[in-house]
Amino acid sequence: MTTIDAFNIGRIGKTHGVKGEVTFHFTDDVFDRVDADYVFVETEGLLVPFFFEEYRFRSEETALVKFAGIDDADRAAELTGCDVYFPRELCDEDDEELSWQELVGYTLLDSTTGHPVGTIAAIDLSTINTLFEVQSSDGQRLLVPANDDFVDDIDRGTRTITMHLPEGLMDI
Repeated sequence: MTTIDAFNIGRIGKTHGVKGEVTFHFTDDVFDRVDADYVFVETEGLLVPFFFEEYRFRSEETALVKFAGIDDADRAAELTGCDVYFPRELCDEDDEELSWQELVGYTLLDSTTGHPVGTIAAIDLSTINTLFEVQSSDGQRLLVPANDDFVDDIDRGTRTITMHLPEGLMDI
């Protein structure tokens, strides 16, 4: 499994208690929406599957998670700070709702020219206007408004987003 086949949904925080639970700070609750049995945790540069024994939500962005085989605080502490990924193959193709993080890795196409603008490297949610951080083929980092009015099509099969971009946007 690679980060192309999965998308980041959060990070493991500190341990909770002595029985191996960890705090999971997530940006996407897809693991709960599709009732997944596992997620991938990035350890030593590899995506390793970890199966849920149980989890319970503490807030809209935090859950306490007990992974199978992680039975004490020392073993749970090894996961602290690790990124968590969700496999794209488990996402429901019929689900109309796409998460922001699921779009990372998609190719952004300009509908006017039909040419690729670049690859979505990250999503900036820090301002009121969500932005796609796009890595162009020539190495430039572009910020493109993720505005519904600009989006013509999102194709999960080809992992592309076709947008009509406002004139002059690419010159900024």
